[in-house]
Amino acid sequence: LETHRPSPLWFLLICGLRCASGQYPLVQNVTVTQGGTANLTCRVEYNDNTSLQWSNPAQQTLFFGDKKALRDNRIELVRASSSELTISISDVSLSDEGMYTCSLFTMPVRTAKAYLTVLGVPEKPEINGLKKPAVEGDYITLTCITQGSKPAADLRWFRNEKEVKGAKEVNAEGKTFKVQSSLQLHVDRNDDGVAYTCRVDHVALALAPQQATEVLEVQYAPRVEIIHSLEVPQEGQYLKLECVSKGNPSPDPVMWTKDGVELPDLDRMIVDGRELTFTSLNKTDNGTYRCEASNHLGRSSAEYVLYVYDPNALGQHGTDHALIGGVVAVVVFVTLCLIIVLGRYLARHKGTYLTNEAKGADDAPDADTAIINAEGNHAHAEEKKEYFI
Repeated sequence: LETHRPSPLWFLLICGLRCASGQYPLVQNVTVTQGGTANLTCRVEYNDNTSLQWSNPAQQTLFFGDKKALRDNRIELVRASSSELTISISDVSLSDEGMYTCSLFTMPVRTAKAYLTVLGVPEKPEINGLKKPAVEGDYITLTCITQGSKPAADLRWFRNEKEVKGAKEVNAEGKTFKVQSSLQLHVDRNDDGVAYTCRVDHVALALAPQQATEVLEVQYAPRVEIIHSLEVPQEGQYLKLECVSKGNPSPDPVMWTKDGVELPDLDRMIVDGRELTFTSLNKTDNGTYRCEASNHLGRSSAEYVLYVYDPNALGQHGTDHALIGGVVAVVVFVTLCLIIVLGRYLARHKGTYLTNEAKGADDAPDADTAIINAEGNHAHAEEKKEYFI
C-alpha cells in the first residue's frame, strides 16, 4: 500500500480558511488596585480545539488550557473552553504589573497582549509641624505627607470647609511616589479653634478619600469691653455692667475699680465675676468704672463713665431746652427780616439822590452848558436839607 501525505499546498489552504474564519485571540487591558484581584480573559471567535495559553511578563506560562503551569497559589483558573481561557490573580502586588500574553497555538502561533496596571494605594496622610499651642503672631508651617501612591496622589488643604492652596512636592520611591504639601500660616486669634484638613485624592480612593485633620490652638492676649444695660441711667434704676473679655487662656477673674480705687462696700453694688450690678442707682455712684483682665500674654482694660440723672430734672431740662430753642429761632427770623427791609430802603434812597444831581444836564446842548447847569444845581444844593436815618 502506498501512503499519501498531505501536500504543503493543502496545509496552507486549510490554514488560510481558518484564518479567514477569525481565529484570533482577543484580550483587554486590566487595571486593579494593589491588594485586589485581577481577571485576565482571552477569547477566540473560532477555534477547532486549539489550545489557549496565558503567560506572565517574564514569559512564564501560567495556564496551558486548563492545566496550571506555575506554582502560585494566588493564580487560579476561572474558565477554560475551546473559545475562552480566563484566569484570576488575587492579592495583586506592584510586581505583578506588566504585559501578559495570550497565545493561540495555530500554525503560526497567534498572540494578543494585555497590560495589567496595578494602582498603588496612598497611605493615610499625616500632618506635621503643628505647634500646640501656638501664640498669636507665630509663623508655622503645616506639612501633609502621604506615601505609596501610584500614580502620584493629589493633596488638597481645607481651612474648615474652605479650600486653601498649598505647595506640593512629588518624589519617586521605587514604583510608588511620596507626595507632600506645605501650608504656611501667620496665625492670629481668628485661627484659634480652626480645623485644617489635608485630603488625599487618588483614583484608587475614588469612593473613600483619605484625610487627616488638625485643630489649631492659638493663645492670645485678652481684649476687653464693657456692655451696659441703660442708655440714660437715672436715680433708682437697676443697672448692670458686664465686662466682656476674650483671650486664651481665659482671663478670668476680672478686676473692677472706681476712679482708680477699689469699689466701695455697698449693699446695692454687687460684683459677681464679670458683672457689676447696681440695684438702685444713686448720684453718689457717679464716676469712672474700670474693668481689667489679664493672662500671661498681656493685659487689657475698658472704662465706663457713669453719670446718674435726676428723673425730675431730666424732664425739666428737656422743657427748658425746647423753650430756649424756640426763642432763638424767633430772634433769628426777626433779625433777618430787619436786614432785608433796611437793605431795600438804602438802595431806593441812593437811587433818588443820584437822579437829583443829574437834573439840568439832560437838556444841555453841549458839554460846557451841561457843566454850568450841573454847577448851578450844586449851588442850589446848599439850600436843600437832607435827612439820613
